[in-house]
Amino acid sequence: MKLLFDQNLSYKLTTRLADVFPDSCHVQFHGLEERTDTEIWEFARMNNFCIVTQDADFAERSRLYGSPPKVIWLRCGNAPTTQVEALLRSGAEAIQELLDNLSLHCLELY
Repeated sequence: MKLLFDQNLSYKLTTRLADVFPDSCHVQFHGLEERTDTEIWEFARMNNFCIVTQDADFAERSRLYGSPPKVIWLRCGNAPTTQVEALLRSGAEAIQELLDNLSLHCLELY
């Protein structure tokens, strides 16, 4: 499962979650931290990433355009990285379902 963590999330999630999501990356690792949502969307689409964000804009974009890329919208607010990590770990099965199901475009995790 290739996840692309948006700028609003810690880059540390890539190493903390490597056992569950081994091919994950952060936008800053690709020089995308100052890019527009459209540019990040296109990068994720072209490179087979699922965007993980706290930004409602990507969820809205997935409703308008569908996928790829898929979107995981974290609805936990400004939470510590450990809490975000726990949320993603507990949602691993739902995330896999999102990635496997062609009719699903966005997953909201609380």
